[in-house]
Amino acid sequence: MDTLTGLLKNTADKFPDRRAISVSGKFDITHSRLNQLVEHAASSLVAAGVKPRDVVALTFPNTVEYLIMFLGVIRVRATAAPLNQAYTAEEFQFYLSDSESKLLLTAKEGNEAAETAASKIGIPHVTAALSDVESRIQLSAVSESHSDCSAVKIVNEPSDVALFLHTSGTTSRPKGVPLTQLNLASSVNNIKSVYKLTESDSTVIVLPLFHVHGLLAGLLSSLGAGASVTLPSAGRFSASTFWSDMIKYNATWYTAVPTIHQIILDRHLTKPEPSYPKLRFIRSCSASLAPSILARLEEAFHAPVLEAYAMTEATHLMASNPLPEDGPHVPGSVGKPVGQEMAILDENGVEQKAGSNGEVCIRGPNVTSGYKNNPEANKSAFLFGWFHTGDIGYFDSDGYMHLVGRIKELINRGGEKISPIEVDAVLLSHPDVAQAVCFGVPDDKYGEEINCAVIAREGSNLDEEEVLRFCTKNLAAFKVPKKVFITDSVPKTATGKIQRRIVAEHFLTRISTAKVPKFGA
Repeated sequence: MDTLTGLLKNTADKFPDRRAISVSGKFDITHSRLNQLVEHAASSLVAAGVKPRDVVALTFPNTVEYLIMFLGVIRVRATAAPLNQAYTAEEFQFYLSDSESKLLLTAKEGNEAAETAASKIGIPHVTAALSDVESRIQLSAVSESHSDCSAVKIVNEPSDVALFLHTSGTTSRPKGVPLTQLNLASSVNNIKSVYKLTESDSTVIVLPLFHVHGLLAGLLSSLGAGASVTLPSAGRFSASTFWSDMIKYNATWYTAVPTIHQIILDRHLTKPEPSYPKLRFIRSCSASLAPSILARLEEAFHAPVLEAYAMTEATHLMASNPLPEDGPHVPGSVGKPVGQEMAILDENGVEQKAGSNGEVCIRGPNVTSGYKNNPEANKSAFLFGWFHTGDIGYFDSDGYMHLVGRIKELINRGGEKISPIEVDAVLLSHPDVAQAVCFGVPDDKYGEEINCAVIAREGSNLDEEEVLRFCTKNLAAFKVPKKVFITDSVPKTATGKIQRRIVAEHFLTRISTAKVPKFGA
């Protein structure tokens, strides 16, 4: 049980006939059938020449083919490197090279940019297709008669590097994060335990499965619990089909990033469903959820909203607010540590008392052992026997973690350190504000000044003057933004994350005289 493959095999043995995967409106796959499909896919990969420790890049929509091939790659002791379908050829070339991929796997339709990049650096491309639930997955490079190739004798080890991801590169070029079978199994068990996931649970996947949040919290933890997941028929999140899928497949919970929660909430306000399913909980992670949005979600959908804290290097989950029966969930807090040690350290590695700010540091079996080929990053990330997250936070007297912001995103206005998360929360408490993000900009007088971008709620007449008046009333004078951009959209990553430096660059380029700080990719 200290490997993900062992955990999933155990689930298939324990709940063979329970539904594991549904492709909305198309077909259902049981846990035992999924196990058979994965074993066959693993044998096909062996026939295609994939060896233990080879890195296999996968770029797919959220489809059953992706899921089976991802687990098949891990099953043959190779490393799965999922990639965003929307990358350009140049981006694909960087990620394929950096991960040292030996093979590119795509859907039958292919991916032109990925194929161009793979061809340029001499990586073979193979497609995978599953015509129906009764058939086996077919790889373009493998004939049907490969019965001599089998994955049966391959034994997975806890130390096998199963997953290779990149950090989102908020302040520098993306760093490669290898995660082992043990990391994955530990994280799945942590997620299962804190949310009490069982074979009776069901969820709809709304997040891309090339990202650790959707992959670990939505998909693998459900499969590890014997629960079921539904993949939207479009292969991605769709607000128009979300609730019908949730109702049809008896969903008991879902997990998403704040921007998707806001889309779901806005749709509820403009086009409410006739009825909503009874949910055990709603989970929010990957970015800060403003307390006002949390309150609106709870009011709309009558379920506790549990904010959590996670990162790629921790194989996702680090802390979470508990289910109601296990304690209060505290708006504005990311809850208590789950399955690992967590401490707040100062720059000298001294642990801080409750209420004192410092860097959030972690250690546990879910934490990566280090970035790939990056001794400089490893040196600064693994000081004093802890992994350093780069986040500033504090524990309250009840042991709940509160995040103040990224070390590099704190706004330093004339020596005053300002948390952008705090300013965001105030902006989002205005009834006419749908989305808001504040960010630091260069300033001759103070070094840095605060600006913000605001998306007004549909039908409102919100202007810059009203936003500034509201901020002046609810924030200390030095925290009030100097400029407000009223806009229809803010740039986001493929996973719906808002990166403040990208937002800053986007809006500052509108002001021709502004000196925009440039960072790495």
